[in-house]
Amino acid sequence: MKKVVILGGGVGGTIVANLLAKKLRPEEAEITVVDKTGKHVYQPGFVYVAFEHKKPEKLVRDERRLLRKRVKLVLGEAVKIDAEGKQVHLADGTVLDYDRLVVALGARLTPDELPGYKEAAHHFYSLEGSMELRKSLEAFQGGKIVVTVASVPYKCPPAPSEAACQLDYYFTKRGIRDKVDIHFLSPLSRVFPLEPVNPVVEQVFAKHHIRSTIFFNAESVDPEKRIVNSIEGESIPYDLLIMVPPHRGAKVVEESGLGDRGGWLPTDKFTLRTKAHADIFALGDCTDVPVSKSGAAAHFQAKVIAESIVADLRGEPATARYDGHVMCYCDAGYHKGISMSFDYEHPPVPPPLGLKDWMGKRFLNRVYWMLVPAGRV
Repeated sequence: MKKVVILGGGVGGTIVANLLAKKLRPEEAEITVVDKTGKHVYQPGFVYVAFEHKKPEKLVRDERRLLRKRVKLVLGEAVKIDAEGKQVHLADGTVLDYDRLVVALGARLTPDELPGYKEAAHHFYSLEGSMELRKSLEAFQGGKIVVTVASVPYKCPPAPSEAACQLDYYFTKRGIRDKVDIHFLSPLSRVFPLEPVNPVVEQVFAKHHIRSTIFFNAESVDPEKRIVNSIEGESIPYDLLIMVPPHRGAKVVEESGLGDRGGWLPTDKFTLRTKAHADIFALGDCTDVPVSKSGAAAHFQAKVIAESIVADLRGEPATARYDGHVMCYCDAGYHKGISMSFDYEHPPVPPPLGLKDWMGKRFLNRVYWMLVPAGRV
């Protein structure tokens, strides 16, 4: 019997496992998911924990409940991938053999990489970080809030500008918006990562008096002076700093010698096979595939990988290709949102900012657990 091992129980890994269990007969393959905690977390909800007091427990489910019965779940941490021997070593000494390996371990936050970050900055890229930010926002009575990123790449590129909009709406509802100066710092030549959507976001910023500075690449933070410094030589003061932490690829990828300088796993952008090993697939945030690091990308990539593995195990040609498709929503506050759908060949054509896309994002947040992990959409 062939063995498929999937590292990571996030959206991508869970979809791959469930689709394989659906498409392959039990005698064709044993399917194993390895996850460190056994808890599936809906990361897009973090921002709502900080800004709308969404209960953190609503964003977490038992991974076992999301997997088909025939999928084996192993709780453990992968510490070594032996690509030549086709084995995965876990921290407890367990060794798993594989015929096909799927790496879906996401990105890791590395706040120590930016001097002063840990002492000064808040973020909403983890449940713990979102809760701490919530407390700071509740206590904030006025002053300057700086929103920026520590380095690129990072998960969910639209999130920082979305957070700036959420801050505007949050303090408007509290009745103290006139006492809060929101300053958005972008490392790019524009405020929004996707160029076709940028004019829409710039208009929102202008309408709601959100200041912005482009070409600001953070170099360090001075917690005592409350200043964030850039590589370009600028220094921006703050009273509250919200900064996306530095990111790197999965630790086991890096320590197994499979990653690039950032720890990202070199992966063919069409087949999603790793460039050095055709029997190892990768998807989502842990790769160097040139699309946004997001659950939306992992969602579509997972289907391609599942089809390719089925073809491999049956000795058939693997014809499935990932075209770079990503579809996501951005919440601008005030019950208005925007949707973006694009791929390698077609940039996003943003519809007007409005209620429909705001409702679309809220709807997705509600139906995620029923539809997405199972691969139904």
